Amino acid sequence: MKKQLTDRQDDILRFIHHFRNENGYPPTLREIGKKFEIASTFGVKRHLDALEKKGYLNVESNASRGISLQPFENDAIIDTTNNFTKIPIIGHVAAGIPITAIENIDGSLVIDSSFMKHSESCFALRVKGDSMINAGIFEGDLVVVLPKKDAANGETIVAMLEDEVTVKTFEIKNKKVRLLPANEKYQPIDVTGRKEFSVVGKVVGVVRWLN
Repeated sequence: MKKQLTDRQDDILRFIHHFRNENGYPPTLREIGKKFEIASTFGVKRHLDALEKKGYLNVESNASRGISLQPFENDAIIDTTNNFTKIPIIGHVAAGIPITAIENIDGSLVIDSSFMKHSESCFALRVKGDSMINAGIFEGDLVVVLPKKDAANGETIVAMLEDEVTVKTFEIKNKKVRLLPANEKYQPIDVTGRKEFSVVGKVVGVVRWLN
C-alpha cells in the first residue's frame, strides 16, 4: 500500500490526473504552480518529489511534460465506493513512423473510473516509438483512448492513415490539418484533404510501469 498523502499532495495529484484526462498529456511544473499559486518551479518540484517517493508518480527530468502516473492501488486518494473498469488492450500504436494497425486483444487494463469519463467505452494501445516523448508518452507505455471520430485543436489523438495507426497531436491552422510529433527528430504529417485519414479517438490517459 502506498503512503498517506498530505492534503496539498492529494490536491496536486488529483489536479495532475484531471489535467491529463482532459488534455491527453500531463501538466508542466509552471502549470501546476499557476494552479496552486506556488511561486517557483522548485517549490512544485518538492511536492512532485514527495509524490514520487511515495510511489504515486514518476518524473522524467529531461521532459517538460515528463510526469507519469502510477496505476492506483487501494490507497489514500481512492474512495472505496469508486468503481473500477476493465478495458481491453488492443495491439500497438506508433509514436514514430505509423505502423500497421493491429486489432487483436492483448490483455486488459483495470482503471479507476472516477478519474476518467466514459471509461467503459475506452480501450488501451501499447506505444512503440519515441515521437511523443516531450508530451510524456514513451515507448512501452499504454495509452488509454476514448473512441471518437473528430478532434479539437491541440488534442492528443490516435489516428488512422490508410491501414496504419499513430498517436500525435492534432492541429488545424490556416486551413491545414496536421499531426504533430512531440520530438524534434520527427516531422509533422500533413493530412489535409486525405481521404485515408480518420480519427480513432482521443488519448485520455497514459499508464506506465517502472522496472
